[in-house]
Amino acid sequence: MVVGLSTSRRKRREAPVSPGAGLVRFFEEVESIFEITPKQLLIISVVFVVSIALLNLLAR
Repeated sequence: MVVGLSTSRRKRREAPVSPGAGLVRFFEEVESIFEITPKQLLIISVVFVVSIALLNLLAR
């Protein structure tokens, strides 16, 4: 009976495998098609805001 208790205690000590562990490895291997720098993102955002403002003015 002592042997049965020691094996069950060993099973309880083992850490469970994290289900998200494979996702981290997957996303590290994926390469992006588009590389956008912060400067490019800022320029795109400003152009978008200005175009919306112009369309709003033209709609009046």
